[in-house]
Amino acid sequence: MNSYREYLKVKARFEVLQRTQRNFLGEDLGPLNTKELEQLERQLESSLNQVRSTKTQFMLDQLADLQNKEHMLLEANRGLTIKLDEISSRNSLRPPWEGDDQQNMSYGHHHAQSQGLFQPLECNPTLQIGYNQVGSDQMTGTTQVTQQVHGFIPGWML
Repeated sequence: MNSYREYLKVKARFEVLQRTQRNFLGEDLGPLNTKELEQLERQLESSLNQVRSTKTQFMLDQLADLQNKEHMLLEANRGLTIKLDEISSRNSLRPPWEGDDQQNMSYGHHHAQSQGLFQPLECNPTLQIGYNQVGSDQMTGTTQVTQQVHGFIPGWML
């Protein structure tokens, strides 16, 4: 008999919770009087304020984490900038032919081979790589017809 009473209490509580949930969702508001509606409004406002407070705190925590990460990245960036400056200042003080030992050996090796074979080359400074203006001026009339058919085609592509 005692368990039946507990069952009825739990069942009644369950029905009250279901009705309250429907009221929170805006359903079944017709039978409520003004006092009950005002109480429901206060509960909704209180819940909304609590949700806003929780969300604000969460966002502030995220902001603090991001600021910490930003600080760590700035410190790492400063350290890397200092290292880069040190390396570039060391390299700028040393002439390019004075590299590490491996580079010195390769420069010396190539230098010894090419000393006897060095001959200055004559070149035309107006030439473009892979395109000779003089050669394109001496083309036949068929090339001009091809250019007219296909539109402008640079001479080096023909």
